[in-house]
Amino acid sequence: MRRTALLASAALLAGLLPWATARAADEPAPVPVDRFEGEVPFASQPAEGIFTWGGDADDPPTLRLTDRADAPEGGKVLTGTYDISGYGGFTHDFAATAPAHDWSAHRGLRFWWDGRNNGKKTVFEIKDGGAHGEASELWTTSFTDDFTGWRQVELPFSDFVYRTDYQPVGGIDHVLGLKEMWGYSVTLPAGTKGDFALDDVELYGTADPSLNAAVTTDAPVYPVKEGATAKVKVTVATTGAGPLTAPVTVAYATGGGTADPGADYPPVSGTLTFPAGTASGTARTVEVPTRRDRTAEPAETVPLKLTVTGAKAPAETPQIVVDAHGLPYLDKRLPVRERVEDLLGRMSLAEKVGQMTQAERGAVGQGGDVAAYALGSLLSGGGSTPTPNTPAAWARMIDGFQLRARATRFQIPLVYGVDAVHGHNNLSGATIMPHNIGIGATRDPRLAGRTGAVTAAEVRATGIPWDFAPCLCVSRDERWGRAYESFGEDPALVESMETVVQGLQGRADGSDLKRNDKVLATAKHFVADGGTAYGSSTTGTYTTDQGVTHVTREQLADIHLAPYRTAVERGVGTVMPSYSSLDIAGDGKGAVKMHARGDMIDGVLKDRLGFDGFVISDWNAIDQLPGNYASHVRTSVEAGLDMMMVPYSYKEFTTTLADEVRAGRVGTARIDDAVSRILTQKFRLGLFEHPYADTSGAAAIGSPAHREVARRAAAESQVLLKNAGGLLPLRKTQRVYVAGANADDIGNQTGGWTLTWQGASGNTVPGTTILQGMRAAGGDVTYSKDASAPTGGYDVGVVVVGETPYAEGVGDVGNGHDLRLSAADRAAVDRVCAAMKCVVLVVSGRPQLLGDRLDRIDALVASWLPGTEGEGVADVLYGRRPFTGQLPVTWPKSEAQLPINVGDASYDPQYPYGWGLTTRTPVPGGGTATLRGLAARAAAAERHGDDRSGRALVDAARLLVQRKADGHLTQAVAAPFADADHLLLTGRYGKAVEKLAEAYRAA
Repeated sequence: MRRTALLASAALLAGLLPWATARAADEPAPVPVDRFEGEVPFASQPAEGIFTWGGDADDPPTLRLTDRADAPEGGKVLTGTYDISGYGGFTHDFAATAPAHDWSAHRGLRFWWDGRNNGKKTVFEIKDGGAHGEASELWTTSFTDDFTGWRQVELPFSDFVYRTDYQPVGGIDHVLGLKEMWGYSVTLPAGTKGDFALDDVELYGTADPSLNAAVTTDAPVYPVKEGATAKVKVTVATTGAGPLTAPVTVAYATGGGTADPGADYPPVSGTLTFPAGTASGTARTVEVPTRRDRTAEPAETVPLKLTVTGAKAPAETPQIVVDAHGLPYLDKRLPVRERVEDLLGRMSLAEKVGQMTQAERGAVGQGGDVAAYALGSLLSGGGSTPTPNTPAAWARMIDGFQLRARATRFQIPLVYGVDAVHGHNNLSGATIMPHNIGIGATRDPRLAGRTGAVTAAEVRATGIPWDFAPCLCVSRDERWGRAYESFGEDPALVESMETVVQGLQGRADGSDLKRNDKVLATAKHFVADGGTAYGSSTTGTYTTDQGVTHVTREQLADIHLAPYRTAVERGVGTVMPSYSSLDIAGDGKGAVKMHARGDMIDGVLKDRLGFDGFVISDWNAIDQLPGNYASHVRTSVEAGLDMMMVPYSYKEFTTTLADEVRAGRVGTARIDDAVSRILTQKFRLGLFEHPYADTSGAAAIGSPAHREVARRAAAESQVLLKNAGGLLPLRKTQRVYVAGANADDIGNQTGGWTLTWQGASGNTVPGTTILQGMRAAGGDVTYSKDASAPTGGYDVGVVVVGETPYAEGVGDVGNGHDLRLSAADRAAVDRVCAAMKCVVLVVSGRPQLLGDRLDRIDALVASWLPGTEGEGVADVLYGRRPFTGQLPVTWPKSEAQLPINVGDASYDPQYPYGWGLTTRTPVPGGGTATLRGLAARAAAAERHGDDRSGRALVDAARLLVQRKADGHLTQAVAAPFADADHLLLTGRYGKAVEKLAEAYRAA
């Protein structure tokens, strides 16, 4: 009764409400899609259901079915609350295993919306064609909430436009067929808290005849060299792929662009006719010739206006672009500096500001804003990928965005960036390396460089020339949710691993950047993000991440700044400041956000260290600065930031920065400096000559050769902390009982920043789990995840425990996380280790607290987050490779000890920094006298610059100490032992052995 009354009211108001119309007498009855009475569950893909999504952990809305007396249909409505900083919404996907729905008999989709009169736009999308809802074409429209109370919103299918992003490779047919529909989604407004109520999604009306056919062009932009002819392919396609039932005509005419008709091209006009009976997919070609002259000039545009009768017209007017030519900046024979000066001198303020702007791919929609705002850069945030997530789809997507840049005056190419922090981790099927903490454990700079080289090759093969890596943070507190992004707690260790910069970029002078297997690297996060104090964060529920680092100038220089000095020497191309704040004792500034610290960015990084690349902000980081938005922009630019990562606010940023420059509040010299730095790297990358993807290396993505590098890195990252009775390596003749949640979970094994920002447990990416690796090694293995299977008759147990994925402040201890093993992990360890000799592997991004369980564990391995190649872990378990890893961070006894780091005045850990037993070689014999001899020889090696011998001598001394101290580490042993590893990394080999001798005497 309620619904009938409301529909009657809607009919009476039809003349007043432009979206809601009364049902015509001959229209079919509406067909329900969602009534929200509980008939559709809240679920996850691929099962049918309603599920939420968002750009980060806070962005997905909260949904529920709510009883409402005023419900337009039934008794319940779908309600929700949201507070979205990036993007977020919800989707109803129809089951992937069931037939798709046929909506072709209807005019559109409508629903009841409880208006808040907030003026916000809500995006509504439908999913058409393909194998299932996540491999379908997306078509989008929107409505504005500018009313109060329930209103029926009608969205005719004729209003939906094709999205050029988030699509299958090239789309399916670019036609809204409506015969195979897989659901819909709602994108809620970002930037403000809100709530909503929705009811009765249904199909209405009779099919719009114009939707039976659609006209498309094969591209939105057609660049041609001056004097060449552009060929625009115009295609007609029908719903259901049948022949045209009525004729379609397309009138075309050039005009209205920046090119001069007559001088630059002869005007072209005419009509294309597709008679009734024409096969769907039939194409005609319109040719637009251009004329050559002797004048050097920027690019010029020739719009080709299309007027369509009998079918739906293309979403936008195609543009022919006569390429820029003859200008000095286009001459690759000139030095980069001269090319930059020439181009900069030609650019307008709007074009310069555009170069300083980076938007998220998901925000630019059809891509037209790339040219409209002269954008300099796009990025993919964590989990922002094309559909399907394949190398070809990435290359095609990025090429599509680069094509848009060809429609700008100077055709300055985009520089596209991703967070490839342990391999090309956004790409399904890529080679995923151990996270940096594991790379630090290898103590192998050459291998670190090789992992960078593999990452660069896989990233560049998908058309991406820029990687937001490596993280050069010196992690000083394991409670930090980003601890695994650090190579370790010692700046000397971090500096030694910066060979990864050369792996990514090639030679320090930038001469290799134009290669098809190198990318621009990013040193992040400048500076001291790894030193933030626990409890100092003011970001949401974070405790440590984005907090405050309190240091003296000496601590800042020696601990946190040192890795950036090395990165600059290695020629790193970009630097990203930290979200965190820096509080330097005695400077009188207090805690200041790094994005506002001109003294550090301009003063230290650029002036004192001589950094000549460009500085890119972190994601929306300028929004955390005090004051209004104009102040955010002004402060950060004047502090030395050259490009702003403003994923969804790029329009506001470009407008605001231009206004600040025109008002004289931001100097033109600062703008020119920023743009010069950006253009320099684009020229070095060879993007002006080759803006599109070179996919010749795509076949190597995830290849055996690349996975072998990752496998070796996983093996070398394993740190053997305890090995009572020489239990490891295992023998293939032993019967092995394997337990623990992380033994057969590749999602846990790869950690955060894998396919999505936070990562996920489960079978998320192609690769080999630790359990699969053990079986592949030939082991006699039985697996019981929770150790509930009988434990009798086995020779040894292997329990794989640890953490589930997280990233950034979401993983901070105190924000739903701690450093203790889960109850299930503890139970598995207790059951297995009580029944047999046992090995415990800890798969985690940071040390885990073992407490008194350590006494019951025979062998203990810190496995870190080893990536996709679990066979590397099996390699050391079964002795194919020796254990050689060393702790990159101190392993604490309790959380009360934190923070605890090498060099602390009070230092009494479970295992000291640098600890790591080996199965590579027998421990040398001898004692104090042997150590004296090793010290003398190490000092001599140091004097002669013989690093190889010096390191070997220190390593021999370390093994002597570990043999004696194993099982009864004391503070008197741990402190000099850890100090020795720091001395080794700084080349003081003689002093390192002296410290080890001190530890030996105390053991």
